[in-house]
Amino acid sequence: MQEEIYDAGCLCGALRVSARGAPLRVGICHCLDCRKHHGAVFYAAAQFEPGQVTVTGPSRNFRGRYFCPTCGGSVFAESDDVIELHLGALDAPDRLQPEYELWTSRRESWLPPFTEMAQFERERDDPDAAGYDMGPSEFR
Repeated sequence: MQEEIYDAGCLCGALRVSARGAPLRVGICHCLDCRKHHGAVFYAAAQFEPGQVTVTGPSRNFRGRYFCPTCGGSVFAESDDVIELHLGALDAPDRLQPEYELWTSRRESWLPPFTEMAQFERERDDPDAAGYDMGPSEFR
């Protein structure tokens, strides 16, 4: 059996990421930090162990969220000892399907729930947590 490879990159192509093997998990987040970072109503990512991921090209980061310094394309994040590869940055769409949805309390009222996924009003592992701990935030 051939090992899965997930290639991703920014809009201009300067920042590239390649992840090998199966992700630890794949999910969607509606927290305000993720929304602000992506400029979208939710964020989708696959989480990999750092040893599964290779990053090439220039990058900058803000609180563990990495982007291309040329085009500003958001590609990956680092948190809780995992690399979060943004599904929107993948070269080939429709290869990974989210299995859970976080921060449903922040979901837009017009956006229907993804009923085939596990639902969490806040965090997956800690319902009392303030959100993904990417640093201090007023937006969760």
